Amino acid sequence: MKARLATVLGTWFGCGRFPHAPGTAGTLGAVPLYLLLRPYDRLTVLGAATAIALVGVWAASEMIHITKQKDPQIVVIDEVAGVLITLSVSAPTWTSLAAGVVLFRIFDQFKPWPARALESLPGGWGVVMDDVAAGVWGALALALLQRTVLA
Repeated sequence: MKARLATVLGTWFGCGRFPHAPGTAGTLGAVPLYLLLRPYDRLTVLGAATAIALVGVWAASEMIHITKQKDPQIVVIDEVAGVLITLSVSAPTWTSLAAGVVLFRIFDQFKPWPARALESLPGGWGVVMDDVAAGVWGALALALLQRTVLA
């Protein structure tokens, strides 16, 4: 039962099983949750991101044990947490939503400091925390973009 729950959550209800670009699939899989939370406030989105990150550490640790891989590609709950951090600063527009998703994916791919360093944390912490860092970078970039270009 524990392994099944870790798999369902870790793959974000199957998004991580997408054959090409599972990280992007996981990122897009977070959008419906964001749209449900968006009518509340930014702190609600950020609170959900925090809760998902903590659950993600557990699920990723379990998936590491199950798959015997250091960072299983099917684990995408970390992308969900990261993109929610980025989207926590998003204006309630489709343009800002799209920009947030793209910015998060860019930062998740390039892993600017401290994201790359955080990958070396043990177990699920290393899987999740680099995406949390990418989410923070994405939030900063999105906030700047919204103040300048998207204003």
